Amino acid sequence: MKYLAIFIFAFSTLNIFAQPQQKSEQIIVDGITRQFITYVPSHINNNDKVPIVISLHGRLGTGKGMMSFADFRPIAEKEKFIIVCPDGINHSWNDGRPTPANKKGINDVKFIDQLITYIINNYNGDARKVYVTGMSNGGFMSSRLACELNNRIAAVAVVGASMTENAGYRPTKPLPIMYIQGTKDPLVPFNGGTLKGAGGEVYGHADVLKLWIDADHCDTTPTVTNIPDKAHDGTNITTEEYSNPATGLKVIGYTVTNGGHTWPGGTPYLPKFIIGIVSHNINACEVIWKFFKEYKLVD
Repeated sequence: MKYLAIFIFAFSTLNIFAQPQQKSEQIIVDGITRQFITYVPSHINNNDKVPIVISLHGRLGTGKGMMSFADFRPIAEKEKFIIVCPDGINHSWNDGRPTPANKKGINDVKFIDQLITYIINNYNGDARKVYVTGMSNGGFMSSRLACELNNRIAAVAVVGASMTENAGYRPTKPLPIMYIQGTKDPLVPFNGGTLKGAGGEVYGHADVLKLWIDADHCDTTPTVTNIPDKAHDGTNITTEEYSNPATGLKVIGYTVTNGGHTWPGGTPYLPKFIIGIVSHNINACEVIWKFFKEYKLVD
């Protein structure tokens, strides 16, 4: 019985969970309660330094919805990383466009900064391996974080979005980044321009890639890969990979021909006539994690 008690104590002290844990949490930032969902895979203990993937919902979304919509959980269970899905204020992020969060003056860069600190301190997250992804409004916010919080983020992936123009931020520091966008996105124009809804001017897909190619000092001739329509859903995909051989940094663009305002490999959250086609010729969660795990911050 003595040895059993010692084993139980050691087991609990290491914080080992046989099953994955998902829970709602909150922190206070600028006097405002900010909420988020945390997913910790099974068999993680206090001696493990665990990568962190922060996943940002789109306009009108929630962190809980994003956890299911862009479902990294099966990959997190296999690869052992923490997923964090925060809630934006009034279901929106202050990406520089006149969203509800922007109109309220919400400092979402500060929120994500403090959220990273919370996860590192409370879950032994790896400060060198913090990654951010997002869809739509969450994608534009991810671009902002890539510009303004690049000292804490190892890599960024953006889906169904690009970057806000004339918002006071641009790439200033090299960072590996990926953009996935559909050519027939009815809400975020593939070639850029004025957005419906929240409004604001945004870069087109090719233009935002160019910004980061310059910032990362990548070769301007990409490696191009064509992914045919094996899913028979009317889409096909072209990837352009720009790299800096000296640093290993990459800028990757996925052009989803005929793709809509959707998460490839995911599920449609509105009728097709509103958001367009969901491509199943890639799984965005899989390609994003494969990209992320190549990178970590260096001192």
